[in-house]
Formats: sequence, C-alpha cells, structure tokens
Amino acid sequence: MSRPEWIALDWGTTNLRGWAMRRDGSVIEARTSDRGMGSLGPETFEAALREICAGWLDDGNIPIIACGMVGARQGWVEAAYTRVPCPPLSPSLTRVPGALDVSIIPGLSQADPADVMRGEETQAAGFLALNPGWDGVLCMPGSHSKWAHLSAGEVVSFRSFMTGELFAALATRTVLRHSVPAEGWDEDAFDAAVAETLSRPERLASALFTIRAEDILHGQDGARARSRLSGLLIGAELAAAKPYWLGQQIGVIGAGGLASLYVRALAAQGAPATQANATATTLAGLTAAWKQRTSS
Repeated sequence: MSRPEWIALDWGTTNLRGWAMRRDGSVIEARTSDRGMGSLGPETFEAALREICAGWLDDGNIPIIACGMVGARQGWVEAAYTRVPCPPLSPSLTRVPGALDVSIIPGLSQADPADVMRGEETQAAGFLALNPGWDGVLCMPGSHSKWAHLSAGEVVSFRSFMTGELFAALATRTVLRHSVPAEGWDEDAFDAAVAETLSRPERLASALFTIRAEDILHGQDGARARSRLSGLLIGAELAAAKPYWLGQQIGVIGAGGLASLYVRALAAQGAPATQANATATTLAGLTAAWKQRTSS
C-alpha cells in the first residue's frame, strides 16, 4: 500500500469510518470500526484512532481530518459550533492536543429556532464541492434528519427532525412493537401514509394508533404496518419542512433505502430530488477541509 498523504475520519456516535487518502482526494484504503463516540471516554479516543489507522502512521505523523460526533461536548475535544448563516466548513478547525496531528471540523448552530448539526455540515460542503454553484435545499435523512437551505455557498438556515429516532422508538418501545416487524415493505401503504400526514399532520398521533388497531381488528399484514409507520412519520416531516423544499431545487444525501424513501415521497408531491451518495459527499467534504487547512 502506498503511503497516505492524509487520513479522513467520519466519527459518529456508533461507528468510526477511516480512509487513507492521496493528495488528490482519492482513497487508498477504507476501514470501519464499531468504536463510535458513544462507547468511548476521553482517554480512549487516541487508542481507537491508532487502532483503525494501524499501518497508516508507520512512516510518521500525517494530518488527520475528522468530522462528526468526535467533536461533541461528550467527544474527544469539543469543536465549538459555527453559527449560520455561514459556509458549511468553518475557516478554522479544532486541533486535538497530543502527539497526533488531528483536526476536527466544527458543527453548525442556529439561534432561533435553536438547532445544531454535527457531521452533516461536512456532507453539505462535499455536496457543494461536487456541485459547484448549487443553490437549493439539502435533505439529509437519518436518526435526526436535517433540512438545510444553501445559497451562495452558505448554509442560510436548517431544521432537524427526530423522524428516524421516533420510528425506532415507536417500533420497539411502544404498543406498536406488537404489530410492526423488523422487516417487510409495502410501497402502496407507504405512499398512502405519506399523503395522509402530509395533508393533515395534526392527525399524526391518532393515525399512529390505527396501526395497532388495524392489527387487532383485521390482522393487518406486518409489512403494511411497518410501511405505514414510516410513511406517517416521513409525511409529517415533509409537511413541517414544506417551507424549505416547496419550489426549491432539492438534493437528498444518502445511499439506499431511507434516502430513496424521501426521494419517492417528494416525487409524489411534484418535487423531484437528486439523490447523492453519503460516503462520496462526506469524503468530498473532508477533502475540502484538508485542502482548506493545507492552504491556510
């Protein structure tokens, strides 16, 4: 393996992803680890980093650029938020004290309504790097979905929605756990549920209980129940985020199932969205941060 010029890290709450990188932003080698921020204490971050970077640091200390929850208050070193409106990448990265040359990309904050993001700012920067001059709205689905308005190279404002976390909690921690299986899908049920709460979001709490009632009274198919739960929650999110996406150019960042559900739901509203690969945008954002650091 050729010697990396620098190392890119996407360090989330649950997982850690690392890439040995060339100067031009191409990947030499990629690795993953389950040593996310949530399982580490302040004294164990360096050991986790050295573990995933085994062999990459043998020829000396090289720059490491990290994004994600590693910079949270509970992380390795807190990378203070940059307040919007601002470019997605802060002009100054947060350096981690110690022998290794580690810099963390700060997250973004919004004063009113209060909101924060960590990691998604790097995806936004990567999306702009891959699509120069793009203006519009980015949707970044996940446990806490983000909708960000981008204009003239800046994040103007953003909103977060706990849709993914709500789905997991409702499906496994409430009465709906008896009706919603871990797998299975029904596209028609999803589409109908999205339309239901997008048009009448105030009925969400009542609509959710019908999932259990339909199962008790009519033996509702599990795949239909799971799809309906997802559709009701995403429909309510789209209703609340409508001021962001209506009439805008839309990008959805994410690979596979979840992002494609948002693209499908938006298309049904006459709002076509471009889907971008999450790993590609994250790497492009980390690369932009590395180039920014080396040029400063």
